[in-house]
Parts: sequence; C-alpha cells; structure tokens
Amino acid sequence: MAIERPIDLEALTLDGVRGGTLRGRPVTVLGFARSGIALARFLGDAGADVTIYDGRPAAELADAVAALEGRPARILAGPDVDPSSAWAGAALVTTSPSINPDYPTTEPRLREALRELVAARAGGDESVPALVSEADLFLRLCPAPTIGVTGTKGKTTTSSLIAAILAADPAHPVVLGGNIGIPLVERLPELTAEQRVVIELSELQLPTLSRGTTVAVYTNVTSDHLDRHGSLEGYRAAKRRLAELVDPAGALVLNGDDPVVAAYAGMGGVRTIVYRLGPPLVPGGLGVVDGWIFGDGSGRIMPVDRLAIPGRHNVANALAAIAVGLEFGLAPEAIRAAAAAFTGVEHRLEPVAVVDGVRFVNDSQGTQPDAVVAALRAFDPPIVLIAGGRDKDVDLSELAPVAAERAVAAVLIGESGPALGRMFREAGLARTESAATLEAAVGLADGIAREHLAAGEPGPATVLLSPAAASFDMFVDYAARGRAFKDAVGRLAAARTGGRER
Repeated sequence: MAIERPIDLEALTLDGVRGGTLRGRPVTVLGFARSGIALARFLGDAGADVTIYDGRPAAELADAVAALEGRPARILAGPDVDPSSAWAGAALVTTSPSINPDYPTTEPRLREALRELVAARAGGDESVPALVSEADLFLRLCPAPTIGVTGTKGKTTTSSLIAAILAADPAHPVVLGGNIGIPLVERLPELTAEQRVVIELSELQLPTLSRGTTVAVYTNVTSDHLDRHGSLEGYRAAKRRLAELVDPAGALVLNGDDPVVAAYAGMGGVRTIVYRLGPPLVPGGLGVVDGWIFGDGSGRIMPVDRLAIPGRHNVANALAAIAVGLEFGLAPEAIRAAAAAFTGVEHRLEPVAVVDGVRFVNDSQGTQPDAVVAALRAFDPPIVLIAGGRDKDVDLSELAPVAAERAVAAVLIGESGPALGRMFREAGLARTESAATLEAAVGLADGIAREHLAAGEPGPATVLLSPAAASFDMFVDYAARGRAFKDAVGRLAAARTGGRER
C-alpha cells in the first residue's frame, strides 16, 4: 500500500489537472456504477493510470466497461479480489458515494480495508494515499459558484427548478447534477467561473465532503436511511454537514416551517434566507401573502396558482428555488416566467395520462411517509393509492390516517403490502386490495377509480403510485418502478382507447 509520492489533495487544482498533474499517476476508483464510471473517465482523460475495484463479478460489469469508451483501465472485480490490492501503490483513492468506511451498507471486506487506510492517514503516515469521494473532488476543483441542495424530500424538484430559474440568465450557463443521477466530476474540464452549478446532495455524499457550496439550500429534514446512519441523530448529523461547510461569504436558504432546518439559521455566521408557506417573518425572507409568492424586499413575485407543479409541498420547493434566483440577481419577471413554465421531474408527481376520466400520476420516488402524505394532499378525491415495496424501517403511523382521509382505496404491492393494508384498515380506510404485480395493481386501481366516477363523484379520479417503500423487492430502483408504472398505464390506455389517450 505504501507509495513514494501520494497526490497532495490540498494542492490539487483544476488548472493543474488540465496541465498534467495527474498524468501517469496511479489512481484508484472504488465502485463502478455511475459515479465510478464518471471518475474513471475524468481521471483517464487527465492521463492518470486508473485502477477500478468493484465487488461484483466481472460478468456484471460489461455495460460499465463499455461506458469507458476505450479508455484504458485495470479492473479488479469480484468477491475473490482483496480490496486493498486495488490501491497498492496508488497515489490517490477515489470513491463512489455509497462507499464509505463508516457505512454498514458498504461491502464488509472493503469497509474494513478502508478503515485501515484511513487510520494510517490519520496516524500521520503520509506514504499512503488520500481518500476522496467523487462529490468532494468535484467541489475541491470546481471553478464556478455552486448551489448545493439537500433534504429528505423535495431536493430533486428543487434542484431542477433552481436550474430552470438560473437558466433564465444566458450570461451564466447552468449545469445540474449530483445525486439527481448525473455525476459532475467529468464536467470539470469544461467549467468556467462564469457558469453556475446546481448540485443535489444526498445523505450518502454529505459525510464525505471537506468543502461546502457557495449557497446551501435545505428543503426539510425528517427521517430516512437509518440503516446507514444508525439513528435519527446520525441521519440528521449527515444532513447538517452542508450547512456546516457552506462558504462563509455565501448563504443558507432554509425552510422556516421545518424545525430541524430552521435551527440552522445563522450557523457559522453565514447569511440566512428563510422561506415559509406563510408571510415572511424575517428580513429578506420569502413567503406567501394573499395567494402570491412574496419576498421581503422584492415584493410580489408570482401568484401561487401560476405554478404548474401540484401540491402545497411544491409551493415550498418553489419558494426555495425563487430565493436562489433572487440571490443570484435575477429579475422577478424572469423568475416568474421560468417558475411558471416548470412542470416537474420524472417520478415525482409526474402526470402520466388521463384515460376515461382517470388521471394516472407517477410518484415512484415517494418512498417516505411524508412524501406520500404530500402527494395525497396534492389532488382532489377520489384518489386510489398504489403503495408497497420493501420496508425502509421508518415510522408510517402518520401516513395511515391521511391515507384513510384522502384515498377511497389502496392497492397494495410488494413485501410491505400486507402490513400497509392492515395499517390503512385500522386507520379507517374502507377498501384495500392486493396485487401480485404492478401491472395488476394499475388495472385494479383503474377499475376502482371508474366505479367512483360512475357513482357520480366529480372527476378526474386519480390513481397515484406513491409507494411509501423502497423498490428493491420488485425492481432495480425507484426509476425502474416508475417506468414500469408508466408502461402499464400506456398499455391500459391503448386497450381502452385504441391507442388514443385523453
């Protein structure tokens, strides 16, 4: 593991990388999924000698290898490979966000080997390579102002809306990426100080950071991923990291309606912008006054009903995004036009189709109870909820009464379906059904929705996929689940209307 000349991360600069600092230097990439691929491409283009480690068998990595597009790399793959051999002689070790010596979800052998590496560095052994995550490497080298967005829910919608608003200023091109599914490290060579970068940051990435963003935006902090962080306080500590690291000359944008987030105000002496769903309460804040999004100091910005994204929670997301637009000097009329034109992102309250008076909505990313509550409150009844999947071991007790109040029925799928059904019935939901597949659930939910329309209830009825569970019992990820839902709706629409949705 010892090497003669490790790379000094503190001295590493983007200009240096462009000038050949990494050329010929041995660099290891741990993990060969999206972030690992992006790291390998960036490092390979910079001239580094790249070694990639992944615990999966080599036969499962064909697509990842193809994504290197011919860039040379040594690949160590499979359960029989000693992870520490991947960084023997390396000058630097880079990681995907899910790989962390502190995460129990990291492969055990790799976790233990990384702990030894980190302990050696902490003990002053400068002959072993430093460890840096993809997100941290990006923030260390990025020449542009950055807007970091985090929260338990709403961060993808808020990140995307921020990018849409900032894009209204053509003098400062916008780049959007991070946890949203687009690793940013390989965008570094093209970035300039004139651009603006919006980076969604998850609880996976935040604990790995040594650098903050220019502006830090919080949507909310509730409870999630306790399997990784061990406790609610551990999860909250991970989320707090972005506020702790924000540029002292930058700003914090905080949800004043969330008590955990609101407590970050003034952290480190950083200027704070507070938004809330009521009137602004602090100088420079944003809120809602008489149906208008209103800024203290900027006045009326836009009517709430001009927003195309549904739900009260999306008003909060819009407030956060508008605060960032104002912070970067955009005119209210430009912000208004961009926010009104924004229709949302895939798998987050995504309208799919309206078929015979039944509206189908894909909220596959709704894996947390608070997200499902917000989704149920975003539409008028009748609502038929499709829920279930792999239990995330979070408290669902607050969801059940809202489901009973807002939905006329629930169709349950996956491993958590039976428990959800019992919980919903105990809360007073009159009708629950079970389905073995998502396609069958779509058919059942459609039939129930049409029964209510036939009984004279005002339409449209809504079939809402908002699972309150992870997807891994039935699908690769929530995106695959959302696509399967949309495909099922498409087939139902074709059968019902001869291929014409309406």
